[in-house]
Amino acid sequence: MIRIEQVTKSYPLQGFARYYVFRDLSLTLPSRTHIGIVGRNGAGKSTLLRLIGGMELPEQGRITADGAISPPLGLSGGFAVRLSGRDNARFVCRVNGDDVQTIDERVAFIEQFAELGEFFDRPMETYSSGMRARVAFAISMAFEYDYYLIDELTAVGDQKFREKAQAAFNEKKGRASVVMVSHNLDQLKRDCQVGIYMKKDGPVFYDDIGKAVADYRKDQQAA
Repeated sequence: MIRIEQVTKSYPLQGFARYYVFRDLSLTLPSRTHIGIVGRNGAGKSTLLRLIGGMELPEQGRITADGAISPPLGLSGGFAVRLSGRDNARFVCRVNGDDVQTIDERVAFIEQFAELGEFFDRPMETYSSGMRARVAFAISMAFEYDYYLIDELTAVGDQKFREKAQAAFNEKKGRASVVMVSHNLDQLKRDCQVGIYMKKDGPVFYDDIGKAVADYRKDQQAA
């Protein structure tokens, strides 16, 4: 399981003010379970995934897990943009402790999966956001994680690539837990079992994704 214990996260505003996304947030996310996250724009859905995935650190509190967690798929931050897609892929492999042969095998998989052609060897600062998302997704698919974090999978590439990404995701989903953010509520109901609704006064855990989606839709209609 993933334990979020008394986590506080804020961002600076103009002057000395700060915007607090979370204050003393505590949640327990079950293992071997697919979790859907719903909420309005700006509610903190992507921030929560970045914290769980270690892309950002809380100011207070801690996040622990009983298994390996992927970076958020769909987000393309964290790359060295002056390096090529290939060099970034090799760097991730080295960080994960791969030997030379394994690095070559993983990078070959990433290159084939991302389908960038010659751009794979060009600096990532020349990539579109969709191209960066392809590399990010391909890198995550090259590794086995216990938890996969998905941030708007439908935003990854064109229709053909999204179908390919969905198929790869479905294969991983059969062996690992998934924590997914999406505005496609039907997809959440199809792919997830339990839910987190990011309400104005804080996240609420539901043991039925259908109930989380229903409450979110009800609040949106009333707004």
